[in-house]
Parts: sequence; structure tokens; C-alpha cells
Amino acid sequence: MKEIKIHILYNFHKGPWGGGNQFLKALREEFLKKTIYEENPKKADCILFNSHHNLEKVLRLKLKYQNKIFIHRVDGPIFKVRNKDFQIDRLIFNFNNQLADGTIFQSTWSREENIRLGLKKNIYETIIMNAPNPVIFNNENKLKFEKFKKIRLIASSWSANWIKGFKIYQYLDENLDYSKYDLTFIGNSPIKFKNIKWIKPIKSHNLAKYLKQHNIYIAASLNDPCSNSLIEALHCGLPAVVRYSGGHPEIIRKGGEIFISKKDITKSIEKVVKNYSLYQKNINLPHLDEVAQKYIRFMKRIYQDYKKKVYTPKKIKVFKLIKILLIYIIEKMRERSFSSIKNLLLP
Repeated sequence: MKEIKIHILYNFHKGPWGGGNQFLKALREEFLKKTIYEENPKKADCILFNSHHNLEKVLRLKLKYQNKIFIHRVDGPIFKVRNKDFQIDRLIFNFNNQLADGTIFQSTWSREENIRLGLKKNIYETIIMNAPNPVIFNNENKLKFEKFKKIRLIASSWSANWIKGFKIYQYLDENLDYSKYDLTFIGNSPIKFKNIKWIKPIKSHNLAKYLKQHNIYIAASLNDPCSNSLIEALHCGLPAVVRYSGGHPEIIRKGGEIFISKKDITKSIEKVVKNYSLYQKNINLPHLDEVAQKYIRFMKRIYQDYKKKVYTPKKIKVFKLIKILLIYIIEKMRERSFSSIKNLLLP
């Protein structure tokens, strides 16, 4: 069986951007190293599309190449992440059901919550955690932990949505013992801090340098399916204190402590400080190469089943196309994104 060629259908952004963008860039680099990445979707055997991005192009490509294998990397649920935009989840569910031959979730929590909200199970499904670029995010030159010096805490977020944990950060800004701790926040924020050192979004290389100069990472976001920021920090050798929410507990396992609310976050930080070396030794996450291999094996399994005539890729028949277009237009109208509708309907 020949080696499959994979195309990632995504508009990649340079510089600091969201976690999905950073992960998919790293994954593409890994596919390029393995010489299986195909820039032209026409020449690819498998097309990987992400969440709700580029759905117009996904539909066009599926109509044009109905025998190609389409893999959907599902995020969210968006409603749980943003506390709004359930219409986007409905689009994701519909496209996954009608077009995706395989579905990749980033955490067990994400899979269970999406199914609970209405996503139908696919024939081929898997759960694969994200991983960062190891050239950038690693524990080389990591600051040595010294218990009797000021403890350096750090948090980060591309999004300034309050659900990213800003009530917790606000609490820490006002109540943390700054004679004992320093706290740095990197990213966008809806509030101005009094005591927390705030650094606006920076490129990945610089972010990694800052992470390595700190001791403990704080992840306070709600309903994050697989926080890329948290994963980057752990790969840089920082034990983490994370909120009991979303995929956080699955990611840290024994490499940190969990807190429920602002009432117990300080105690969780103190636990990590007291047994720092143990928590650091217990950080155990998959490397990017391992993650890429899991993606490849999953896609190859579906592609081989297709070649063996065990599986037939999903086809878009007329009634399916009408249903997809109607749902897409209705949801986009709710979103008031008429430009996207126009782009979809134009050749």
C-alpha cells in the first residue's frame, strides 16, 4: 500500500494566534518532514479540515472529489468554550455527519460534550491530544526551581473572553501574596492588572523563553477542550495548577494540581511548590512525532478500508446537498454573515 498524501485545509496565520492555528502549523511541519504533506488538495488522498473553518471550501472539495477521505478535527463544543454561538456547533455537527469520513477529538471531555449536545457518532472516531513544535517548546535552559526564592507563576491566553479564566486572574491580581509570588500574564486581556505583569501577545519563540523563566503555569479557563497554552507550558517543564474543567485534568494527570474555584487555588499552588520536583518528573505528554503518527495511522486505516472496498467514502447526493445548504444559510443568517453565503453560492 502506497504512503498516503495529506492536505490540511486551513488558513494558516503567522505570528501569535489561537491554539488551533499553532498546533496545525506544527502538525503540517511534521507531515512535511515525513514527506506525506500535499499542498494541492487535488493530489491528496486525505483532506483534514478543522472545526468550523473553511466549510464552504470543504463542501466544494467534497462535491468535486467524492472519493477522497475527509477527516474532521472537531473542536469545542464552541458553545461551551464561548458561552454563545451554538449555531456554529450545529454547523459542525451537520458537516461532520454529512461529509466527514473520520472524526478526531482532542480530548475525551470534548467528545462526550459534543455528543451530549447533538453530534452523531461517526463510523471512524479517535481521540488525539495536541502537541507543540518541539524545536520551540522544550525544557532546554529551563530556569532551575529554588523553593526559597520568589515563586514565578505564569498564565497566557490568545482570547480575551472572560471564560478564559479572567475572574480567577482578577482574584489573583488582588489577593495573591506578592511578597512570595510573581505572576506574569501573556496575551490579550479584558481587564487591566494592578499587580500581575501583563505582556501583550508575542511570537512562539519569545513565549517559550518566558515560560522557561517561570516555575508554575496557571490554567484557569473554563471548558477548554485541549488547551494548547497549557500543553506548551508543560512541554517547557512547568508543572501546572489547572481548573477542574474541560480537558485540563486529562492533560496534566500527575504533572500538577487541580483547583475548583478561587477559594482553593492558592492551596493548589502551595502543594506544587512543596513537591515541585515530583510534579515536574510526572509531566508526561506525547511528543509531536507521536501525535503526527496517530493522525497518519487513523487516516491510513480509513484510506486502506476504502481501497479494500470495506468502506465507501461519504457521498453528497442532491437531497443531502440541499439540506447542508439550507442549514448553512439558516445558521449564517443567524450569524448575520451574508458575505459568507454569497461566497458559498458563487462559482
